[in-house]
Amino acid sequence: MLKSWLAICLGAALAVPATAAALQSVAVDIGHSLQAPGARSASGQTEFSFNRRAGLLLAGMLREQGVDVAVIGEQGNIRQLTERTQLAQGRQLLLSVHHDSVQPQYLPEAGRFQGYSLFVSRKNPFAETSLACARQIALSLQEAGERPTLHHAEPIAGENRPLADAALGIYWFDDLVVLKTASQPAVLIEHGVIVNPQEEVRLASPLVANRMARAIAAGALRCPLAEANKKP
Repeated sequence: MLKSWLAICLGAALAVPATAAALQSVAVDIGHSLQAPGARSASGQTEFSFNRRAGLLLAGMLREQGVDVAVIGEQGNIRQLTERTQLAQGRQLLLSVHHDSVQPQYLPEAGRFQGYSLFVSRKNPFAETSLACARQIALSLQEAGERPTLHHAEPIAGENRPLADAALGIYWFDDLVVLKTASQPAVLIEHGVIVNPQEEVRLASPLVANRMARAIAAGALRCPLAEANKKP
């Protein structure tokens, strides 16, 4: 089922624009696991299942552009967050694939929350490059018709994330382990809010999934990696 869904998406894919960026290797981290599957969608599907589909599609898009991709967490058996960043060592860029939820008190009105969000850490050794990469990905997503959600900036428990770029939907999340322990620029991507029933259906559509993966890949290819490439 997953293979046929990916085949439909990849078969409909347009070429990611070639750029002068020196992106040669990427780690695509599939967020969560079978034991800790993350959020539950409006229909009861696990976030991990959404992440796996989106992560494999993104990996396929990047490989079509000649990028060497390591997929982390595909089998859903990674338990420690630091294992993810250890497996990503040696790659130029880490992209962590997720899908979003809302705080419990907002679940009855989840239908009003929608949109992507991106997270970077100031504790990452390449914080500025991470932010620059996130900007390229966000710009590409917006060119594809996606819009950000700003609900993570609300000053309530579990949120209150400082915005790095409100217009592009980019937040600082300094202590997020996958971001701060990465040895390369790292961006966590929340594709959309799957507790919103309409957003869940939209994100599950091969057309939308293909478009978002293509946009993320195109943004990653424009990532300015000069600073990161200088460090051993």
